[in-house]
Amino acid sequence: MGLFSNLMSKIFGQATTPGTAAAGTSGTQPQPAVASAGTAAAPRPATPVTQVVDVAVVLNGLAAKNPENLDWKRSIVDLMKLVGMDSSLSARKQLAVELHYSDDQNDSASMNIWLHKEVLRKLAENGGKVPPELLA
Repeated sequence: MGLFSNLMSKIFGQATTPGTAAAGTSGTQPQPAVASAGTAAAPRPATPVTQVVDVAVVLNGLAAKNPENLDWKRSIVDLMKLVGMDSSLSARKQLAVELHYSDDQNDSASMNIWLHKEVLRKLAENGGKVPPELLA
């Protein structure tokens, strides 16, 4: 499992615990059968329903329980710490490679800014509800 997949599972997994908000459900929902005149109704295949996880609700909930003052809305280091991941420079460089960062990894400030935006963007692409101001 890659670092981003691990990070995403830690956030999305929190949405299934009591006290966190998630819209929708995972899995499938049955569709009603439709019958033509004079024929028996055949069941329709189940349609997958996408789970939407409110990333801000999950991360704010984790931040409220954390003794450190972590600013996940602006810092990739704090976001990674908040979900219990290694936030070291080497871990962030590994995440940057995984997410196809093409600039100089030795410029850690620029890399961190890019990583933060890219992680939030990827979370949104994969069913996360991310505040629009964090995606700008």
